[in-house]
Amino acid sequence: MEKGRTRVDLFEYQARDLFAKHGVPVLAGEVIDTPEAAREATERLGGKSVVKAQVKVGGRGKAGGVKLAATPDEAVARATDILGMDIKGHTVHKVMIAETAPEIAEEYYVSYLLDRTNRTFLAMASVAGGMDIEEVAATTPEKLAKVPVDANKGVDIEKARAIVAQAKFPAEVAEQVAEVLVTLWKTFIAEDALLVEVNPLAKVADGRVIALDGKVSLDANAEFRQPEHEALEDKAAANPLEAAAKAKGLNYVKLDGQVGIIGNGAGLVMSTLDVVAYAGENHGGVKPANFLDIGGGASAEVMANGLEIILGDPDVKSVFVNVFGGITACDEVAKGIVQALELLKAKGENVSKPLVVRLDGNNAELGRKILSDANHPLVQRVDTMDGAADKAAELAAK
Repeated sequence: MEKGRTRVDLFEYQARDLFAKHGVPVLAGEVIDTPEAAREATERLGGKSVVKAQVKVGGRGKAGGVKLAATPDEAVARATDILGMDIKGHTVHKVMIAETAPEIAEEYYVSYLLDRTNRTFLAMASVAGGMDIEEVAATTPEKLAKVPVDANKGVDIEKARAIVAQAKFPAEVAEQVAEVLVTLWKTFIAEDALLVEVNPLAKVADGRVIALDGKVSLDANAEFRQPEHEALEDKAAANPLEAAAKAKGLNYVKLDGQVGIIGNGAGLVMSTLDVVAYAGENHGGVKPANFLDIGGGASAEVMANGLEIILGDPDVKSVFVNVFGGITACDEVAKGIVQALELLKAKGENVSKPLVVRLDGNNAELGRKILSDANHPLVQRVDTMDGAADKAAELAAK
């Protein structure tokens, strides 16, 4: 798991809009959320359309989520069928009414992604598009070209031609595909993306090469540079606790467990998740309920915000506060915990779940004394990380 919320996955219609913005060739389309709206959208596209379910999962066509409509009335009927459909656990709330493509002659695949393993960017291209690229990689790996991209040099037309040559695209479309790769790279960089994918990139009957479907994942950590990206997030699907944490500036991820976790520093929180999961095996399979990094400045307000988010999770049965004092000393953290509990009480919050606190590092002894002197009935102080994890798991199991 990575620190906080790291990516924003877009719907197909949003990816189409970004492609169009940067010059990637796409067909016209618009998104709707009522069946009747399909009529006017189809009329604007010349009287026929493709009705495509908007869900962030593959296999829409096989599930019946992509249908041709020969008339505006038929588009309304197809939209009625698809809206509300369940596709692999995802409910369809929107459909895209797309321009119908000319007859497709061939289907290709192109993408750029962040290659974390090799710490570089990677271009992937294949003449075997229109199917799961994982299947292509597994069954016919020779048909999938993987070309590293130097972040300082990027993809100009010469680099794009090299990618095209390695993927063995037909000569008649090679230059068009290279031009698509250049504009797709511009999209990737300009939008701070982690992934841009076109599947299929189709050669149609009149010889053009067009992006018929796309997938884009944006880097959420770049949102300070991309304020317009906030409008692209699917607020309806967001976890309410994660949304509340984001509003408070906290790095929080909801997990499927019973022990709430608060720590200062992503590395420490990750380690805490591991020790709680291990300790939980001795207490009926108790697991961590979240990732929450409050960072270096664990003030009373920050601690109160963190506790408020975690205590608002009905799955949480106990809370483990694991802090290693560095720039922020443990005595300040301890004061923050005591004051946070007072703040929550003053706000009328029902704080009834036990807190296990482990303090180590700078001014740890003084911090422990502050907690002991406060003698809060819900707070238990344990001086070792393993011991505190075990106690938190034990309390959650009870």
